[in-house]
Parts: sequence; structure tokens; C-alpha cells
Amino acid sequence: MARPLVIKVTAGADAPERSNQAFTVAAAAAASGVPVSLWLTGESAWFALPGKAAEFSLPHATPLDDLLAVILGSGRVTLCTQCAARREIGPDDVLPGIRIAGASTFVEEITLDDVQALVY
Repeated sequence: MARPLVIKVTAGADAPERSNQAFTVAAAAAASGVPVSLWLTGESAWFALPGKAAEFSLPHATPLDDLLAVILGSGRVTLCTQCAARREIGPDDVLPGIRIAGASTFVEEITLDDVQALVY
């Protein structure tokens, strides 16, 4: 079994290539059978809302909503508690399958044996 991958994406539409790279790596890993946990923090928090990933566009890149669907289909997506609060995003606002959790949950995930953590 492949070791789990935890990816934290800190960028959104403000840094489209960095943001897209995080989603691309997460989706590729999930499609390959790697256990994936994607954390939406900072400006990427907006992608937890319905329709926001579909609004994102980057030339020569797979649509972000397609990548997010792959990740949600076989992995886990978490919206940072503080990031959600700063943007007035609540649990009823996010896409089905996205949870809201904080730093203690992130630390718990990244300190498990054999986990690889990446930050974009």
C-alpha cells in the first residue's frame, strides 16, 4: 500500500499555477490509489463552495472542478476552520463531502507513520 499523502494548498485564484499544481498532484495521487487528504487553506478556502472551482480557469490545465471531483471521490477534503471563519463559510455552505477542521486535526494527519506532507 502506498503511503498516505496530505496536501495543504494555501493559494487560490491569487496564485493560479500553485493552486492548480496542488489539486493536480492530489487528483493524480487519488486516481493512482494513494490515500489523499487535501487541505484548503487561505484563498483556496473559496473552492469549498459550490461553483467556485468551476469558475477557476488556467490555460492547459484540467478544470479544477474535475480535479476536485476526483479527490472527493476517493480521498478527503478539509477546509481549515479559521480560514472558513474569516470568510464566513459554515458547514452548510460547503460542497458535500468537505469537512471543516482545525490545526489539531491537520497535525494528527501529518504525524501519522509514513505520511508524506506537501504544502503548496
